[in-house]
Amino acid sequence: MSEKKLINEKRNEYTPKEIVIELDKYIVGQKKAKRAVAVALRNRIRRLKLDPELREDIAPKNILMIGPTGVGKTEIARRLAKLAGSPFIKVEATKYTEVGYVGRDVESMIRDLMAAGFQMVKQEMQEAVTAEAEKRAEEALLDLLLPNNAKKQKEKPAKPGPVMRPMGTFSINPENSNSSIIATTLQLGIPVYNNKSKDQNDENNTKAAESVNEDPAQDTKEGDDKFSATREKLRAMLHEGKLEDRTVELMMNQNPQFPAIEMMGGNMEDLESTLSGFAGFFGGGKKKKVVTVARAREILKAEEAEKLVDRDKVSDEARARVEETGIIFIDEIDKIAVKGDRGGGPDVSREGVQRDILPIVEGATVNTKWGPVNTDHILFIAAGAFNVSKPSDLIPELQGRFPLRVELDSLGKEDFLRILTEPKNALIKQYTELLGTEDVKITFSPEAIDHLAALAAEVNSKLENIGARRLHTIMEALLEELSFEASDISPANIDITVDYVNEKLAEIVKDQDLGRYIL
Repeated sequence: MSEKKLINEKRNEYTPKEIVIELDKYIVGQKKAKRAVAVALRNRIRRLKLDPELREDIAPKNILMIGPTGVGKTEIARRLAKLAGSPFIKVEATKYTEVGYVGRDVESMIRDLMAAGFQMVKQEMQEAVTAEAEKRAEEALLDLLLPNNAKKQKEKPAKPGPVMRPMGTFSINPENSNSSIIATTLQLGIPVYNNKSKDQNDENNTKAAESVNEDPAQDTKEGDDKFSATREKLRAMLHEGKLEDRTVELMMNQNPQFPAIEMMGGNMEDLESTLSGFAGFFGGGKKKKVVTVARAREILKAEEAEKLVDRDKVSDEARARVEETGIIFIDEIDKIAVKGDRGGGPDVSREGVQRDILPIVEGATVNTKWGPVNTDHILFIAAGAFNVSKPSDLIPELQGRFPLRVELDSLGKEDFLRILTEPKNALIKQYTELLGTEDVKITFSPEAIDHLAALAAEVNSKLENIGARRLHTIMEALLEELSFEASDISPANIDITVDYVNEKLAEIVKDQDLGRYIL
């Protein structure tokens, strides 16, 4: 059984506890939010095991996450989708407030999700045919390195057939008839294949007769054997990597790209499909390009993999996966909430966006270029800080479509300390590996890490609280000089101590206007 299949089967057997454990590898804290998304994901797995009749009546329990920026709302949703192997996109609710000017219609989120699902399924199917694609690419590469000119020369060119040309049209009006018949006259002729004189033709025929005694089959066989031997030698050299830098002339597909267009009240999918139909008239087709053998192998492999994958099958599988397991994360939903009494001005646009989003979340069918997509069972996760407005400021209908609400906790010093060291992609590990590529080894003392966490918490308390994102700016300020000089001082071993932190961040510590240095 393939590794890919084992992974997919494992995804369908994750228990809520296992989902939380997987999320803990990348996200610190936020137990309530992790439990909520774990249950939501497990319920989808349970639903797929039910009878089809009952399955249709079970809708996903959409989630509303409430918490300040930088506490992990987006990361939880993204890691959950990756864990489940689900098509996933993130959208900002504010991008739909200016439709017709700089915004987009709300249905575009479904089309974007379908595009992500199509690309995901296509990549999986191409990986399944990698071996065959590599084999075909190698044969095509050998054809480029050693064209079979001998066979082409022995092939006789096809003689042109009879010529038929329209000469004109005329009408016939039979007697006692109110209608006329329109007819077309055609010119039928036999083309002249050559302009040589009779004597020249006779001479050629004589030469052809004299060559009858020769054995053309023997010549063809010897030529084929020599060609095959040379081809196998080139194949061996390809496998040994001796031809990687040799250049070949490759015919590449040229797909013209049309500029992105936003239009008010129109369906961009229909416009895109129409434009793609005319692609061949605007510079499409083949184009010669000289590339190395290594690059040609990549291009030919991609082209062969594309040919081996059935696009209709990809579309059907992607549409089914989007409808059953798709996840859409709607960020900044608090920015479209209407505070207090609903009046005019921008509140009209915000409430309008809510009402546009409502049918998508409730369940609707959206037309895409891959076919209609039903949104009944797509999981929607909305998130917002709600530091100015409240969840109750959303229209009641939209509130009802997000029955699960979880509040995420603000991050403090202890959380920052764990974020710096515990996750798989911890910041300390990232910067250590980055500088390690320059042969500069940095070592953080526990006291220095503790001091960095305390400093991040202090800056968040005095300025805008941007959560864990503060650690990125702290680390950049700390290692800015070292990152700049790393290539000049390597090899080197640098110990990051409390004194080193105080030295590099002294100006930040003593200056009251910390925003001048850290966001």
